[in-house]
Amino acid sequence: MASTTTKLTVERRPAAGSRAARRLRREGRVLGVVYGGGQEPVGFHADARDLRHALAGSGAVMDLSIDGAKATPVVLKETQRDPVRGQTIHVDLLRVRLDEEITAVVPLELLGVDDAPGVKEGGVLEQITRELNVEALPTAIPESISHEVGEMQIGETILLSAVAAPQDVKLLDDVEETVVATLSPPKLQAEVEEEIESETVLVGEGEEPAEEAAEGSGEPEGSSEEE
Repeated sequence: MASTTTKLTVERRPAAGSRAARRLRREGRVLGVVYGGGQEPVGFHADARDLRHALAGSGAVMDLSIDGAKATPVVLKETQRDPVRGQTIHVDLLRVRLDEEITAVVPLELLGVDDAPGVKEGGVLEQITRELNVEALPTAIPESISHEVGEMQIGETILLSAVAAPQDVKLLDDVEETVVATLSPPKLQAEVEEEIESETVLVGEGEEPAEEAAEGSGEPEGSSEEE
């Protein structure tokens, strides 16, 4: 849980345009914008390493200082990554008050999957919900919420109502309608073979045998080269 804050010092980004952005990224900077709190959005750029350390805790509150000015508490709202390298290329930060609750999205982790009796019997455990919408004070937003599934049997379904949220954290999703995980029976070999057979038939449908296609490609009856 984010009980402490991390300091992050950045520089204002007055220049706009893709050329300036590429230059900053080549210099090891990450672009970003901070907004909210009744103030105008401000673009900035930060040292990639400093930002990575500050974001080490996904639920952490950061004290953001722009050009050495007085720090403002912020939280991470969105991250954009390079689709090829996976590196962070842009971040959106939200100004917050430490005495006012905010909404956030946190990961849901399932513990003890391999120990579940249903999994040991060959069942397939599928995690349906991987992220949860929560509401809490900025310093109480957890990095993740975990739930133990080590006793899960084949045929069981876990709803969000079974997940215990940390103290002072409110779950915003419908606890009686949100499915967290299911444990389905293992597929029998006959079912697998039947599926493969069906797929083979579907693929073959509509394809004309090579010999018939060749015969059908000739000229219609009664045709003649002579007019």
